Formats: sequence, structure tokens, C-alpha cells
Amino acid sequence: MAAVAEFDGDLGCIAAARHRAARFLSRARTEHGVAVSARALDLTRLVVSEMVTNACKYAPGPLRMDLRIIGGPTEDPRIEISVWDSVPIPPVVRAAEPRRVGQHGLEIVLAVAESFEIRPEPTGKWVTVRIALEDSEETGPGEEADRPCARTRRPGPRCRQRADGHPETPRASATADCD
Repeated sequence: MAAVAEFDGDLGCIAAARHRAARFLSRARTEHGVAVSARALDLTRLVVSEMVTNACKYAPGPLRMDLRIIGGPTEDPRIEISVWDSVPIPPVVRAAEPRRVGQHGLEIVLAVAESFEIRPEPTGKWVTVRIALEDSEETGPGEEADRPCARTRRPGPRCRQRADGHPETPRASATADCD
């Protein structure tokens, strides 16, 4: 199952692309029986927003979004999201900086996508990510995902995540250690 959407590159296309991706996953679920978790739908909306925002912000002119369901009877289903824009220069992956205002889009995409690929072309580039459509044991609803601390970004000891996605710290102190 696949879909293509072309946009003129104005800021209004961000919401339109997000809506198009949500409709695509809804059709995959209802018409083709593809298992799509609520988490996968939310992550798809987030990733599409970030990818299309970057294309609108850094590449003038039209853009294209390709959506595809991949996987099969022996492989878990995934959505492959590809966005083409008119600038062949790859985006710069910046180091995490919690105090920086803005410019966290690519950082977010890299954190939630299973794979990330940039394919430059003479007239632009394709940025492609894949997201699992079913929850795994690590990311299922109500489960604590094994991920770096959301506050310190350090590997090793993990913070628990509250339902709103913020780190749950063991003490009220802003400098509380992670558990």
C-alpha cells in the first residue's frame, strides 16, 4: 500500500501532510487490516510534521511526501515516510542541547524512527524514515520504555516517563538523580 502527496511548500502544507499521513494509516487499518497502534499514529504525525517543516523552512518550492506500508506475513509492518525537497544538501544533525530554542526537529525524528536515510539527487534530496506500526514490549502502552534519561540524555540509568512524556524524578528537586 502506498500514497503520494505533493505540496507547494507553504507553511499550510505541514498540517495537510500530517492529516494525509493519518488518513493513510486509517485506510491501512480499515481497508487492508494492517495493525496500527495509537502510538504509531502519534509518532507518524510527529515525524511527518518535523520532516515537512524542515522541507518548508530550508528548501524553497514544492515538496513531495511518499508513504508506504512495508513488511509482510513474516515481518512486522512499518510505515516508510519519504519527503523530497529541492535542496540536495543534507540536513545537519546537531548535538542535543536542552537550552537551545528550536531546531530540535531532526533530533526528535532520529529519536523515534527505526531508520533514517538521506539520498541526495541532482535536483534535491529524499529523507526517508521508518516507524514500526505495532507496539513492542519496550514501547507498548503502559510499559516503561528503556530509553536514555529525558532530562540529562545520559545513557545508563533511566528515568521513568510520566504519561505526558516528561521525566518522572524521584524527588521534587530539579537536580534529582535518575533511577
